[in-house]
Amino acid sequence: MVTKALVEKLRTMVGGSGERVALTARGLERLRAQLRECAEGLGGEVSARARAARLAETYLSLNDDGRQRFLKLIALEFGPNPEKVAAAHAAYQAAVGTAEQWKAEAALRGAMRSRRIRILTQFNAIPQGVKFLVDLRADLLRYLENDRELAVLDRELESRLSAWFDVGFLELQRITWNSPAALLEKLIEYEAVHEIRSWTDLKNRLDSDRRLYAFFHPRMPAEPLIFVEVALTDHLAGNVQELLDEHAPVFDHRKADTAIFYSISNTQVGLRGVSFGSFLLKRVIDDLKRDFPKLDNFATLSPMPGLASWVRKNPQVLGDVGIELPLDELSTGLWAADSKTRRGLRDPLSRLAARYLAAAKQGGGETGAPLDPVSRFHLGNGARIERLNYLADNAPKGFRQSFGLMVNYLYNLDDIEMNLEAFASTGHVAMSAGLRRLARTQ
Repeated sequence: MVTKALVEKLRTMVGGSGERVALTARGLERLRAQLRECAEGLGGEVSARARAARLAETYLSLNDDGRQRFLKLIALEFGPNPEKVAAAHAAYQAAVGTAEQWKAEAALRGAMRSRRIRILTQFNAIPQGVKFLVDLRADLLRYLENDRELAVLDRELESRLSAWFDVGFLELQRITWNSPAALLEKLIEYEAVHEIRSWTDLKNRLDSDRRLYAFFHPRMPAEPLIFVEVALTDHLAGNVQELLDEHAPVFDHRKADTAIFYSISNTQVGLRGVSFGSFLLKRVIDDLKRDFPKLDNFATLSPMPGLASWVRKNPQVLGDVGIELPLDELSTGLWAADSKTRRGLRDPLSRLAARYLAAAKQGGGETGAPLDPVSRFHLGNGARIERLNYLADNAPKGFRQSFGLMVNYLYNLDDIEMNLEAFASTGHVAMSAGLRRLARTQ
């Protein structure tokens, strides 16, 4: 059975960094035998959970090389049985057009079901099992970069996680200053867009003119999966430092007509490819509309994380828009201290960013999805690229990524479905007329 001591040990080890050991040859054989028992489902439910818990404990105790060998063992030795698949396929082909066809089809699906799925599903049943699998996939994604034989296991695990983290299972919660301290600490750790520098900074982001919402899974109640930070204002914000200014007066949220989404952070690396960000925004908009009926405008103040790297790969674009300053100097932001240079770069940098948002595509061609990941996300949810903001982020990261520029994506509730359908069917980028003209100018 899964003892209380084992449960507590798993709880402390999942996500932890205890002392790790190597996987010996003898340990590998013992592990192979345990995995076979797990895949074959020997014993009852209690035995299966205890076996899965011991396997999870073994995995968490291993060093990086040992964990990779553990995962490779599952990937290479626990797929479908080729002989059973061949026999089931032959039986299905023979049954096509007869009364036995559907029974043969079910048998073929059963034969093709990977034993890896059985192992992964049993991990899901143990205490802390969902978090264990999410962290395991984070490891798997790292190893996958240099070991493509793990790809089959990654595809199956991603498929399982997508089902287990279906948006219908997720719970939207508003996080406040009165939320548990452990949860607030995780916000500080997980913030991926604009670093939370202190508890005072966090408190400012949770004040009465702000809202912070997160999605949670019932099996991971203490772990936010994704969260969004919102500022309630009366204008389209164009400078993130002003939004994050701890000394700025608190805005009277009763006068707000605009909600600015200024940070969206995914927290679990192991859930890469499992998409629920779009559902988060829709749920948050519904929640805000209920609490603040006067809100008419929903927009973002977003970074362009791929701009500088795109310029690095296409250096000729600097000359095309009339920028003579080298890329390395642009990325430092030191030029912004000189008023003449600052004035001189406003128009060419804006043209550069507009062209990037309008024309830079994945794969480097003229068609396809936008290169910028933030742009792909918001356009794919029906937003419109509304406005560029010059020197909107003067933090070092802001200059390294996009030379201090940021962009507003506007969610016009009347146009979302039309924009979404046009983007999905033809790749059309919804963009304000002014920005579209700017993207065409030299």
